[in-house]
Amino acid sequence: MLGWMDDEALHRTLTTGRCTYWSRSRREYWVKGDTSGHFQWVKSVALDCDADTVLVKVDQIGAACHTGARTCFDADVLLKDGADSGTAASDQ
Repeated sequence: MLGWMDDEALHRTLTTGRCTYWSRSRREYWVKGDTSGHFQWVKSVALDCDADTVLVKVDQIGAACHTGARTCFDADVLLKDGADSGTAASDQ
């Protein structure tokens, strides 16, 4: 899934071992699983090269997506593995 973390949400995630996000629509923090029972237990946390994106690997208990799916990224695949897309990023 994709979620928004500010500094406080990241701090809570790192200290509790449970994914905490900032809801921009509700303007409050939420811990994945508190209301749904679909928990995310942190396995590892990494920053990208310019420190503006966080990759959190988790043990997912139940669905990750609000639709009830295990992942939010199964529908509407834009490009499949092995598909000929013209110029690959590594060719540029």
